Amino acid sequence: MRAARLIKMVLLLQSRPSMTGAELARELEVSERTVARDVLSLSEAGIPVYADRGRTGGYRLIGGYRTRLTGLGRSEAEALFLSGVPSALRELGLADAASAARLKVSAALLPELRDAATGAAQRFHLDAPGWYQAPETPPLLPAIADAVWDDRWITARYRRKDTEVERELAPYGLVLKAGVWYLAARAEGARDTDGEEHGGFRVYRVERFTAVAAGEDRFIRDPDFDLPAFWEERAAQFARSILREEVTVRLTPAGARRLPHVTDRTAAAEAMAAAGAPDDQGRITVTLAVEALDVAYGQLLGLGPEAELLGPPELRERFAEAARRTHGLYE
Repeated sequence: MRAARLIKMVLLLQSRPSMTGAELARELEVSERTVARDVLSLSEAGIPVYADRGRTGGYRLIGGYRTRLTGLGRSEAEALFLSGVPSALRELGLADAASAARLKVSAALLPELRDAATGAAQRFHLDAPGWYQAPETPPLLPAIADAVWDDRWITARYRRKDTEVERELAPYGLVLKAGVWYLAARAEGARDTDGEEHGGFRVYRVERFTAVAAGEDRFIRDPDFDLPAFWEERAAQFARSILREEVTVRLTPAGARRLPHVTDRTAAAEAMAAAGAPDDQGRITVTLAVEALDVAYGQLLGLGPEAELLGPPELRERFAEAARRTHGLYE
């Protein structure tokens, strides 16, 4: 345990200009006194840790000291962080780099630990694509990925509705969601012929690109851009934006439990939170946000007799007709 803590301390100091004793104690989950003892042990072992005194002091590595893993290259190190998603590595053209990185890391391990990679691979596997769909690699994904790695502007043609539009894009990052690749990019501020603005950060579905050409110029990344946070916000916005209709449903307890499994989970949770008390039959009435009435019809039919559609009237009539036809089949 102590050896692992000392290694973590060195890596923490290597990744930052300096850290206070309190910061190290918090990261390592020990006391500041233990941090001081560990620093002394590292110094005695020849690791050049220097302590700055005073109120603004802290600990830092001096002399450009860095730990090394048998010469990992940039592409290999980048690929190593993605090695838990083998399908993504293949689609990005990084499978060979990841393989080389894993070999170098294995060579750096103690002999008794060299089966760790195989042991982990036999116990954990991430299958990114969703069910019932054959994964297809967008043909332009490798070219876009190269531009993302290299921070190069791209000129791209993109299918939007029934037309194609051309964009000058700064490709910031790629996201793999349920087997579908998306590009987060900053577009140059301008307007389409229909007057729609397309400047700022946007999300593009990679399979809809029809042409991509990377230029020689590099863009300057916004240091405040956080890809995971950006994606989380945009995904939440998208999920809310497609829920344009509302339906009223009376649910049995079983229907209430199954509602999140047949419709949007967030919408179901919000509907349940706003529901009133159960009636004398134990049923609750909820107002549920849905993408469209046709979509709600297909989703809520899956609840069968555990749900009664109350409105809107035209959708209730469709459910009544479905019930009559079903009754006719089983009469």
